[in-house]
Amino acid sequence: MSYLTRILLGLLMTGFLTAHSLAASETTEDARSIETLMGTLDHDIEALRYLIKKIKTVNASDREVLVYRQDERIFRLLADYDELVSKTTSLPEGSPQRKNITEQMAGFGVNLGKTLFKRIDDIKQKVAKHNSLLSELSGATHVTAQAYVRSLESIRIKYYEALANHIKSRESLGLAADKLREQMAPELHLYAETLAGRIEFTNAAQQNVQARLSQDPRNADIDQAAKNLTARHDTNIYRLDAIILVLDSLGLDSSEYKAVMLQQSSDLSISLFTSTAILTVLQDSWRSLQGGMEENAPDLIFNLLLFIVVLLIFRTLSRLTKRVVRMASDKSSLDMSELLKNILVSTSGGFVMALGILMALSQVGISLAPMLAGLGVAGFIVGFALQDTLGNFAAGSMILIYRPFDVDDFVEVTGASGLVKKMNLVSTTIVTFDNQTLVVPNSKIWGDVIKNVTAQTERRVDLEFGIGYDDDIALAEQVLREIVLNHEKTLDEPKPMIRLHTLGDSSVNFIVRPWTKTEDYWDVYWDIMREVKLRFDREGISIPFPQRDVHVYSEQQE
Repeated sequence: MSYLTRILLGLLMTGFLTAHSLAASETTEDARSIETLMGTLDHDIEALRYLIKKIKTVNASDREVLVYRQDERIFRLLADYDELVSKTTSLPEGSPQRKNITEQMAGFGVNLGKTLFKRIDDIKQKVAKHNSLLSELSGATHVTAQAYVRSLESIRIKYYEALANHIKSRESLGLAADKLREQMAPELHLYAETLAGRIEFTNAAQQNVQARLSQDPRNADIDQAAKNLTARHDTNIYRLDAIILVLDSLGLDSSEYKAVMLQQSSDLSISLFTSTAILTVLQDSWRSLQGGMEENAPDLIFNLLLFIVVLLIFRTLSRLTKRVVRMASDKSSLDMSELLKNILVSTSGGFVMALGILMALSQVGISLAPMLAGLGVAGFIVGFALQDTLGNFAAGSMILIYRPFDVDDFVEVTGASGLVKKMNLVSTTIVTFDNQTLVVPNSKIWGDVIKNVTAQTERRVDLEFGIGYDDDIALAEQVLREIVLNHEKTLDEPKPMIRLHTLGDSSVNFIVRPWTKTEDYWDVYWDIMREVKLRFDREGISIPFPQRDVHVYSEQQE
């Protein structure tokens, strides 16, 4: 580590002091900003120099902590240096300050790469050493060692990021960085390959452990192993994501590793969805599918045929069940509504078909437990989205229970009237007398007054007739009674009512109220209306209409 810091400090101090001396000659705003930044760098260098001296004097346990702080200060120094380069690029091409910093940077970059890669090698050796000791540790000591290894891996990634930023800084000044790139590319790809291998390995191990855990869910050791594998998997995913960003920043190919992230990571970002990465995933999936098909083709074909056969059998059973239920409901002595019959038929058929689908899925090896568990969540979502439909369903259930009307009944609901032609739990279809089809939601029907005209087998026909004040009341009453009693569709019981009802402005009014079968209502109504007019004309009984007398007075002028 002393080799690294000695080179860093020597190069940085030389470059900064020279550039700092030239800053006074620059008067632009960018130059003043650069001078301020170099002052910050001078302070950072002094702080790093002081820390390096102290590291040599402390004991071994504290030395490791101070080395960690030394890494952080080096990262800060490099970040400030990259910012200095960024500021330098904004200066005019012929600026002395830009020229000086560019010259210092030209020699600084080569040695910097060597020293940073040496530090990365030191970190890798420490990681390997502590990983070999992890199997011998347990309890809190094991957890502490794991945390230490993870911190070393994080520092390693930070050095890669610092090197990538330094390469881009050199290139922004027009300086060569090919050697650094040549050394950086295989290092990054090897680390990315290692991480990708760890991710795929832990994923396979996770699947095996999860399968064992599903068979023995109370086993604490298996459960802890699953948690450990998940933690390792997530850590490696995080590291590979960071390395992919470094590769992308240097313009290096990272499609293979993005494909691994797409397949293995549950937390995806838009940067992973490149055409090359997606194509790689599709190619891998196709190769896996081809391999699986070649290996398991006979079993897949047999299971597919078995799936189709089971569905066909249960579809036939479903249709047969519907016919049986329909026949049983039609012949049942129970007074069931048509809606109830339809629901029984459709429910029985649907239940048999659903049972067939579940059995067919189980035959091809699809687990039903997750599917059934997901039905609860799906039911909640669907129920929330279909609140109005469920309201109609509830209203349809109330209509089913209380039966205010049935198919072929003449009803008046929500301002609509006609014959009920079809009913289900969501809506009711009504056909008006002028042959218009109305589909009315059940919630509208149940929430309003329901008038069922044909609910009773017998119905009273309400008629009213007026005669003149000069006509014979007894004769008119006799004629009306004869017409009612002689009509073949009027009923003897209940007895018809024929009474003088009111003395109107222009007529004496009789009410005529015979009873008839509900289906004969309009025939009786129209027949009696017609016959009364004909008989009144023959008997000389007038049917008055409103009249108005107009009196005209004239005044004689003198």
